[in-house]
Amino acid sequence: MPAVSKGDGMRGLAVFISDIRNCKSKEAEIKRINKELANIRSKFKGDKALDGYSKKKYVCKLLFIFLLGHDIDFGHMEAVNLLSSNKYTEKQIGYLFISVLVNSNSELIRLINNAIKNDLSSRNPTFMCLALHCIANVGSREMAEAFAGEIPRILVAGDTMDSVKQSAALCLLRLYKASPDLVLMGEWTSRVVHLLNDQHMGVVTAAISLITCLSSKNPDEFKTCVSLAVSRLSRIVSSASTDLQDYTYYFVPAPWLSCKLLRLLQCYPPPEDGAVKGRLVECLETILNKAQEPPKSKKVQHSNAKNAILFEAISLIIHYDSEPNLLVRACNQLGQFLQHRETNLRYLALESMCTLASSEFSHEAVKTHIETVINALKTERDVSVRQRAADLLYAMCDRSNAKQIVAEMLSYLETADYSIREEMVLKVAILAEKYAVDYSWYVDTILNLIRIAGDYVSEEVWYRVIQIVINRDDVQGYAAKTVFEALQAPACHENMVKVGGYILGEFGNLIAGDPRSSPLVQFNLLHSKFHLCSVPTRALLLSAYIKFINLFPETKATIQEVLRSDSQIRNSDVELQQRAVEYLKLSSIASTDVLATVLEEMPPFPERESSILAKLKKKKGPGAVSVELEDGKERGELNGGADRGGEAAIAASNASTPSPSSDLLGLRSAAPVGGPAPSAGSLLVDVFSEAGPAASSTRVNDDGFLSSAPPSAASEDPAPPLPESDELLNKFVCKNNGVLFENQLLQIGIKSEYRQNLGRMYLFYGNKTSVQFVSFTTTVSCPGELQSQLNVQTKPVEPLVEGGAQVQQVINIECLTDFVDAPLLNIKFRYGGALQNITLKLPVTINKFFQPTEMAAADFFQRWKQLSQPQQEAQKIFKASHGMDTEVLKAKLLGLGTALLENVDPNPENYVCAGVIQTKIQQVGCLLRLEPNAQAQPGEQMYRLTLRSSKDTVSQRVCDLLAEQF
Repeated sequence: MPAVSKGDGMRGLAVFISDIRNCKSKEAEIKRINKELANIRSKFKGDKALDGYSKKKYVCKLLFIFLLGHDIDFGHMEAVNLLSSNKYTEKQIGYLFISVLVNSNSELIRLINNAIKNDLSSRNPTFMCLALHCIANVGSREMAEAFAGEIPRILVAGDTMDSVKQSAALCLLRLYKASPDLVLMGEWTSRVVHLLNDQHMGVVTAAISLITCLSSKNPDEFKTCVSLAVSRLSRIVSSASTDLQDYTYYFVPAPWLSCKLLRLLQCYPPPEDGAVKGRLVECLETILNKAQEPPKSKKVQHSNAKNAILFEAISLIIHYDSEPNLLVRACNQLGQFLQHRETNLRYLALESMCTLASSEFSHEAVKTHIETVINALKTERDVSVRQRAADLLYAMCDRSNAKQIVAEMLSYLETADYSIREEMVLKVAILAEKYAVDYSWYVDTILNLIRIAGDYVSEEVWYRVIQIVINRDDVQGYAAKTVFEALQAPACHENMVKVGGYILGEFGNLIAGDPRSSPLVQFNLLHSKFHLCSVPTRALLLSAYIKFINLFPETKATIQEVLRSDSQIRNSDVELQQRAVEYLKLSSIASTDVLATVLEEMPPFPERESSILAKLKKKKGPGAVSVELEDGKERGELNGGADRGGEAAIAASNASTPSPSSDLLGLRSAAPVGGPAPSAGSLLVDVFSEAGPAASSTRVNDDGFLSSAPPSAASEDPAPPLPESDELLNKFVCKNNGVLFENQLLQIGIKSEYRQNLGRMYLFYGNKTSVQFVSFTTTVSCPGELQSQLNVQTKPVEPLVEGGAQVQQVINIECLTDFVDAPLLNIKFRYGGALQNITLKLPVTINKFFQPTEMAAADFFQRWKQLSQPQQEAQKIFKASHGMDTEVLKAKLLGLGTALLENVDPNPENYVCAGVIQTKIQQVGCLLRLEPNAQAQPGEQMYRLTLRSSKDTVSQRVCDLLAEQF
């Protein structure tokens, strides 16, 4: 930039600023400004032409007055005239005035554009940079229309100076964000991408910001940038701090560029080219290794730069979710930060580990830090860090640690900040319900929740405990006894009174045999709380009283006396008055049989999707269920989805007590005409939420689910499955969460859970563009024989998906018998008027219905010998596609759904598993043996996989599926 000569100092401006600062009052300042404005206006309108210096000085004064907060309505033309000056300082002030004061709709835009064009074509780098800065600052649509085609040419031209290239890249980025439809790269795409190879690091840093933005909108056009980005990142990561001296920040080479490169790579799936992927994995390992090295400086800037690169690298590892070793190493590295003295690092570590907890490969590694996280929840001073610790406990919860985590959350609730109590209550309620193998523990937990944080227990929570108690015969007596004891506390929260009134009114007879909880004692206990409660709770208690008359005739006189009192039948509240009068009359004139019929026990509730989950999602914001979902980054609000053991125990518990809730996922409620009556729904569902919208052309069951429609029902024929459908399906054989499909328009995330022969799948359709999808429809079909093997029902989705938004669809699956093919998912929508038609295979495979089975060595080999017929065995010998990592192999075998049996095979290097595939028609026992030859050289390692089951088709199918995983 040219040096400013001594004569360029504007004495008049300096005097004016000094006068303003010396003003003693606001009135004095306004008076001085008005005097100056009058002087400037007279100079501009005078007959005498002003020289460049004077114009510059007066325009600069106007700019200063505007920055003081006063309106400026003249001087714009003089500023435009300064643009034609050949002196840098005059041109600079002109561009500065225009950037700050000129409105994008100004009539002067055309004149300004002409001046900018002259400067861009001047080849003077200083003037070109000023013009580009002005375009970026104004960023109007008119400027985008005028220069969107010119700036890319300047950016990629061979004779453009590096400083101009940097300005051009950032200017183009600004225009693209303001008017993406006008900035079309077209022929310039490959040349812009190759700026990543530029020798000047400043150009690369500016260009990568542009490429990242363009890639997020049009990933296919810019996918060639992945290999170049990996190459550039590799050179930076492997360089010493002395190699890039101009771009080394406190001994860290090019930290900003490294972060931007890692962020760019997060726009794409893992590289398909083995060499590129290997080089990238090597870079990520190097970054993790450098994080372990002693710091080269004690300055905070050094650690900040190192940690910025590390966290961005961990985000990329989580995004790929395909390198188990890196995921575990990332988790261990974050674990070290959990006790770091720097609060921000602890916060970031907790936040990143929340995402890692959703990965099939790193969930167990995250769980090893449970004590540290619990300690953070108890001792952290910063409420935001405590909240992240609570989020992480929620994310890492599974069957093995649910009771410990729920107990710690309940303990923390007593002293938790008021701002997060409601969210904590919802999480405790969800975890207690999800992992409630013993329902008496669930009842205790919810009642404790009401006792500790009753003000923050929403209706959805106490509705759920009542629903579950009513739907489960085995817990009703325990619930009645527990609420009776809880109500004896002197200070009892109103929500406890609601639960107590409802449960004792229904099941008080189950504890009436004990003299300490006789009918009259129960009534007096409830009525002692009556005067302290709100009108809705009093109304509920009156209903409980009339139920008591039916359950315990000996209490009739006492209760009628209460109902007959003036405080009831003359109550100022019309609802309470009406109930008292009607209940009194009913108890007086109705016979015992009529009373028993009218006041019979509540029937089991039909079930729908959990409103507790919906409330938590709403509280956390739309990103809470985003699968966010990037490659299965989170379990969303159904954390622990991969852990089916707890759910299996729940299912077994349900099976032991015949009740209408035994159909856990509500699949049988859409029985064919003349079929059995509808059953209840999933454990994580709610009777109080509204049913989903029904589609007029499709059969809808009582829970708002659509039966799977034949493909011909759509107006356009569905497209054939994508060529990569089988590959995408294989990715989900050993995991339940992740990104099923992604292109430049649409991302489809998936979460699923399975219990016995039932499954529930959540699909998340994310609009990656800024333009809405219209006529958005999805159809799930079962081709050929699959129609008789699987029962699939779907909930309809909204036909309109806004830009950047995400919609969820729930699919219920029932396995009728064993199967080989997968259901087809067809998605149709219109984007920019063009029909998009995509067909994928849903990742529903026979192994999803495995029930893990623990066996002793003797039992295993006895059963192995029994399944010795040739058709019962399937065997494959194949070459290892990945390294033989013990932890990864175990994770995949557990992800298959079987139980991994330790110390069973005589050869400790072999793996044996056992499980039972649950279908509606039959159960198929399955034994597995995997024999690796780990001693062989890398590249020559082999596996022998042997499956034996009581059904030949199952053996072959599971063998084929599992062989693709190693």
